[in-house]
Amino acid sequence: MNNIQLEQQLNSFHISERKEALKKLISSGIPKIGSSENVNMHIHSFFSFNAEGWSPSRIAWEYAKHGLFAVGIIDFDVMDGLLEFQEAGENLGIRTSVGIETRAYLTEFADKEIDSPGEPGVSYITAGGFAKVFQSGSPQKNTLDIYRKTADERNMALIGRINPNVSEIAIDYKNDVIPLTPSGNATERHIISAYINKAVEKFKNTADLEKYWSSLLGKSMEEIKKLTGNRPSLEEIVRARFAKKGGFGYVQPTSTTFPRVEEFFAWAKSCDAIPMESWLDGTSEGESDPVKLLELSCSKGAAALNIIPERNWNISDPEKKKVKIANLFKIVEIANKMQLPMHVGTEMNKLGQPVVDDLNGPVLKDFKQDFLTGARIFVGHSVLTRFADFPYSGLHAESRFHGDMKAKNHFFESVGKLSPVNTQIAEKLRNAGLKKTYDLLSDSVVKNKWIIQE
Repeated sequence: MNNIQLEQQLNSFHISERKEALKKLISSGIPKIGSSENVNMHIHSFFSFNAEGWSPSRIAWEYAKHGLFAVGIIDFDVMDGLLEFQEAGENLGIRTSVGIETRAYLTEFADKEIDSPGEPGVSYITAGGFAKVFQSGSPQKNTLDIYRKTADERNMALIGRINPNVSEIAIDYKNDVIPLTPSGNATERHIISAYINKAVEKFKNTADLEKYWSSLLGKSMEEIKKLTGNRPSLEEIVRARFAKKGGFGYVQPTSTTFPRVEEFFAWAKSCDAIPMESWLDGTSEGESDPVKLLELSCSKGAAALNIIPERNWNISDPEKKKVKIANLFKIVEIANKMQLPMHVGTEMNKLGQPVVDDLNGPVLKDFKQDFLTGARIFVGHSVLTRFADFPYSGLHAESRFHGDMKAKNHFFESVGKLSPVNTQIAEKLRNAGLKKTYDLLSDSVVKNKWIIQE
């Protein structure tokens, strides 16, 4: 089996096959595309939806090839890839972080659109730096199970509203959607993919398929011919028609549709993760006063800020681009003043998104050090939490730094700057015990290298 085949095997739904493929790829050597100081801390794996179908192991492999300084996965409502990604990171010798994303309700902004278009009060929020698998029956695991269960319920309700409108291609959640996922965590994008698959299955004649889509989507046959040859574009249009505002499957969220922001932040902190507010582009009413939004989020438990940089500069309309770049400068300046680490990435849940942001590019070069600092803090937190039980928002950190955010950020960043935790370092840290590991990490920061390697 050659490397291309092994890379494809990294996307297998069977963990044993992924592990075997990664082992063989590593034994043949990692073909470095180049070493860089770029980071991507926000990539969705196939445990929620990755446009390329990449597993956590595939993500680790691809970004090791790109020579990234650090890489992080974030999935919707689950953390099924945590152990796999940590292990792959150790085997490949790359810095890693694991997070989760969900939608929540911000009561104080019930009448304001924030970062979910057309949905006042609804906010996409995240938490990063998870380091532990939660024991069955624990409050953390119970809450995580609830997130998964309610996401399932929303999915089935969505299908229940869509099916009567598309009886020819009606789908079954269990038989048509769940098989598209490795662990049963389906998203809206999986549902749309299932409908398109069903249409192809139903209308085997191309002309009949194009006629069906033309009628259903209100597009000319010429437009449909182009769309059927471009699956990503077709999926976006079908998604808008089926599931988004104005579509026949859409219902307006209410204050009970999603968990409250403060509930999610409290849960994330109890998991020893770093709760994050998310920033879209500053053009909504809810983001028009970023200081107000961030201060409110911090009062509820947020300790960092998540940004998808490309949404703020890679824009064709020059006037909109100018406004959004100005908003990006503003939010970065505010986050720095508030000592909020910034967590950035490209998601990769839609084809066409870049594999990684170019932090040396014409716009992002101005934010390179800020974004690198944020990535280092999350990596440092992940290492300290995994091996020394010393999380960024934990009691031990509060006791050591007494609210001095600058000193705390510097310490966690310094740990994140150390060379990646490979299998040898990880074994030594695990065997050292919590107290000794913390001392080793502190001493390593002073010397700017792993003293356990001496």
